[in-house]
Amino acid sequence: MAKPEFEFFPVTDIDYTICPGDNPAVTERILARDPEANVATRILRYEPGADSSPMGVQKHDFWEEVYILEGSFTDITLGETFTAGMYACRPPGMPHGPWRTDEGVVTFEVRYHSR
Repeated sequence: MAKPEFEFFPVTDIDYTICPGDNPAVTERILARDPEANVATRILRYEPGADSSPMGVQKHDFWEEVYILEGSFTDITLGETFTAGMYACRPPGMPHGPWRTDEGVVTFEVRYHSR
């Protein structure tokens, strides 16, 4: 199965839900999902003060592209802060995070498997 077909719609029609890891300060708005491949397109939101340290460094078996729409967050492992307008493209297995943010951050993410 692939991600479903959608024509334009307001993303505000989709509620934010708590991300895996159960931190209520880290939520996602799933825009499209392929449940069989376990990939999605989403908007990710970290509330001000959020910290994903309990989840540790992340690695995925899929590609992940991330564009920061608003705010900023810091990759604790790298000691680097990334801000609105910045972009990342992570191949499968690339370590990243954990993250923390003082002001909050909103990102747009696309996850997929190359075929």
